[in-house]
Amino acid sequence: MTDTRTSAPESTESTETTSGGHGGRGLAALALTALGVVFGDIGTSPLYALRTVFTIDNGAVRPTPDDVYGVISVMFWSVTVVVSIKYVTILMRADNNGEGGVMALAALARRLFAKRSGRVGVFILIGIIGVALFYGDSIITPAVSVLSAVEGLEVAAPGVAHLVVPIAGVILAGLFAVQRFGTGRVGTLFGPIMLLWFLVLAVAGVGMIVRDPSVLIGLSPTYAFAFVFAHPTITFVAMGAVVLVITGAEALYADMGHFGAPPIRRAWFFVVFPALTLNYLGQASLILRDPTARQNPFFLLFPDWARIPVVVLATAATVIASQAVISGAFSLSRQAMQLGLLPPLTVRQTSEREGGQIYLPAVNALLFVGVIAVMLAFRSSERLATAYGVSVTGALVVDSVLLLIVARPLFNWHRWQIVLAAVVFGGLELTFLAANLSKVLHGGWVPLLIAAAVITVMTTWRRGRQLVTDERNQKEGSLADFIDRVRSEDPPRVDGIAVFPHPNKDTTPLALRANFEHNHVLHHHVLIVSVQTANVPHVPASKAYTFDDLGYSDDGIEHLTIKFGFSDEPNLPVALRRACVAEVLSLDPDAVERASYFVSRGALRTGHGRGMMRWRKKLFVALAQNAANPSARFGLPSNSTVTMGSDVDV
Repeated sequence: MTDTRTSAPESTESTETTSGGHGGRGLAALALTALGVVFGDIGTSPLYALRTVFTIDNGAVRPTPDDVYGVISVMFWSVTVVVSIKYVTILMRADNNGEGGVMALAALARRLFAKRSGRVGVFILIGIIGVALFYGDSIITPAVSVLSAVEGLEVAAPGVAHLVVPIAGVILAGLFAVQRFGTGRVGTLFGPIMLLWFLVLAVAGVGMIVRDPSVLIGLSPTYAFAFVFAHPTITFVAMGAVVLVITGAEALYADMGHFGAPPIRRAWFFVVFPALTLNYLGQASLILRDPTARQNPFFLLFPDWARIPVVVLATAATVIASQAVISGAFSLSRQAMQLGLLPPLTVRQTSEREGGQIYLPAVNALLFVGVIAVMLAFRSSERLATAYGVSVTGALVVDSVLLLIVARPLFNWHRWQIVLAAVVFGGLELTFLAANLSKVLHGGWVPLLIAAAVITVMTTWRRGRQLVTDERNQKEGSLADFIDRVRSEDPPRVDGIAVFPHPNKDTTPLALRANFEHNHVLHHHVLIVSVQTANVPHVPASKAYTFDDLGYSDDGIEHLTIKFGFSDEPNLPVALRRACVAEVLSLDPDAVERASYFVSRGALRTGHGRGMMRWRKKLFVALAQNAANPSARFGLPSNSTVTMGSDVDV
């Protein structure tokens, strides 16, 4: 008779999240922390956005009232439509178990259309393109943001202008070094700084607005339409710079898993959006009063005595701007791993409460190398700005495409609502994208090259994984058939417990099959263990285990599923001892401590079969060889762990 003991419900899927249960005070604290992680990128746009609009294409946009009001109107409504409506109001409702970002959106689409298998591959491909573009942004943003602030020294202290690049390099090195402490601790440090930054933005803007309140009429959308119809060509050129006001919108969505949607929404509508609006209006008022101020309207908002302190504060803010995309890259990388688009990487949970607060050492190192390389290649924010925008606008368009796909099943939108969203969001973002494509030959190729490399890696890993899985399934064979064979052949048994980590109970672990076929023996107790991670911080022992004797109670071959929370350390030896204490396993806890662990990990070889080009096979093998070691991930003791299996051809 089959014995199936369980300390958990039959369903292993968990959608419980932890960010929604915070009280008012906790929500306010999270909102403050979110200021230090989520809004750095979009919050530092006033440093260069309006200046770039009025200096692009040799001053095509003139400092006249019509042009100034038109530009301010276009900027304000771009932020309103893309950030406030699309991302903060709509897309933040489209989370995948609390996670945001393009990969979460692609996974959500795949789940919603699971019965239509033909579309699943398309959704994943769209997601790959989106995350690849985001990686390009993640490398450009820290370099251009920090350089733009440190270059303020060229005005405030010209004698040290030659040290701008080295100073920026030291600052960036420090930023990437503190990532190991987690976004929660980083946000706790950065949050108050960003709150001060947004307060300074608002005060500086109000100080200029009160001198000429007429600039407020620029918030009317009529000026945006008048500007477009009066100067269509100039508007198109200007849109390539106007997009700078919405850089960071995708990072804002990707960082949702770190804090949850409510804190981000509160911080945006009560602090960030008002401060940005007031500052842009103040800069516009200054340009109307003094057209020469368009060369650097942000710093000229401040009196002489305040400019050096503002340069220091701006440098801190741009460092924090880099944090937004770094955190987003961590989130998207983990989601890509869960979807089988990246090899297993070491993921360190940095918060006991928030599942999205993670640190990936490998991703952090690659981003740092990329950022430093880009900064040393371009050496100025002005040159880097030409590379900015292509990846940002591309990511915006990808998110809109996925939004339109999931809108009907997820939000119950009618067809007219989908068409309206396509026209408003898609029309605006495609205009931004078209305006930025002209930058490709002037540096815009950099993020596109990065995106192409990421797409190559992800598609290669996904395809190679499919080939290896097919090969392994063929070699592993059915577990039920293997057990029947063992029972019929009745091989000799040796003392002890053998533990075989394996993702399922349908196929036979390669290490188990290799041990049986080559050594012709089995241990008295064979335990196949599968590990699952739930979307809650901790899983209590009463719900952590599901036991299955696999159809027979007298052959010593059993299966155990262990469920960990995202903050639980996935230590198999400790979990197995607790299972014995909880009487889920009928084994002596001390004997389990002396168990041997057999990891199935055969060597990969580049074969001559079809399915993938040879250079991609070599890339896949290289990625697999650098993947995280499962023995270290599950805390297996090195002196009692054996790696076995058979070679697998790709």
